[in-house]
Amino acid sequence: MLVLGIESSCDETAVSVCRMENGRREVLSNCIASQIAIHKLYGGVVPEIASRAHAEAISGLCRQAIQEAGVTMQDIELVGVTNAPGLVGALLVGVSFAKGLAFANHKPFVAVNHIAAHIAAAYINAPELKPPFFALVASGGHTSMIHVKSYTEFETVGRTRDDAAGEAFDKIARVMGMPYPGGAEMDRAASQGQAVISFPSAAIADDTLDFSFSGLKTAVMNYLHTREQRGEEVSVPNVAASLTSTICASVVKKLTMAWDRYHFHQLVLAGGVAANTHLRAALAQFCEQNDISFYVPPKHLCGDNGAMVAVQAYYEYEAGHRAAWNLNAVATGKK
Repeated sequence: MLVLGIESSCDETAVSVCRMENGRREVLSNCIASQIAIHKLYGGVVPEIASRAHAEAISGLCRQAIQEAGVTMQDIELVGVTNAPGLVGALLVGVSFAKGLAFANHKPFVAVNHIAAHIAAAYINAPELKPPFFALVASGGHTSMIHVKSYTEFETVGRTRDDAAGEAFDKIARVMGMPYPGGAEMDRAASQGQAVISFPSAAIADDTLDFSFSGLKTAVMNYLHTREQRGEEVSVPNVAASLTSTICASVVKKLTMAWDRYHFHQLVLAGGVAANTHLRAALAQFCEQNDISFYVPPKHLCGDNGAMVAVQAYYEYEAGHRAAWNLNAVATGKK
């Protein structure tokens, strides 16, 4: 089956064509229109600007994805689109375009949850990966631990109660003068520093599997502001390394609790923060120590992309799910 996947939940317009058959997941095209240059001027994503940029890019990007795949719209058998969660204006662009495209070409279409799509990215290069398994989805807007019961059944067993891990990385990077997007710059800086500064854990000290990154973010900012006021020099690499080490330790602590309860044998790390080399290494070590198979998408599939939407759309379709023509965007949809 040839599936067209459309993603517009935040600041990346993305369209992909994937072939799904006989257990194979082949990405025929994966086109992305980045808005980094636009939002870099403001130090973060401006929702209204993001929505307008999606509207300007999506039609041409869809045409490009179909051409690069070497197919025609008539060959496409299914259209999938992210409808939740995300910036509602940005989501509406993708949802409206997908509905019009599917209706005009008499194609079925399905709605895809953004978090489920990130998990689905791990399937692309790992044909042996099958549910049930455990997943950690970490991005700028989400940090969730999810029990993946089937390709379309998810139970969120832990989540952040405030900020997400990616948001903490990005905002602290901005305070330290790093260019947008800050997560990648923070990862590079951490590789050059030492984790010698003590920051509070983001793992909530109770029997839940929840996180809180707000206090950690505030502690790092207070550290930076205090030293600025005193006229003391700040080692950016050491701050980055200490923050990164704290986040990694917080995640491993809650994953250890989860493993004690669920005894999972497969772990997936997904989402934009999955590109962080230190988090990947920390979770790989955790899995090795506990005889758990570890899966993480290649870095180019960790961020928002259309291929992950196409793959999840296929499984939604196979499960009998269909989107109605009155499908709407939902800003706070959760798995």
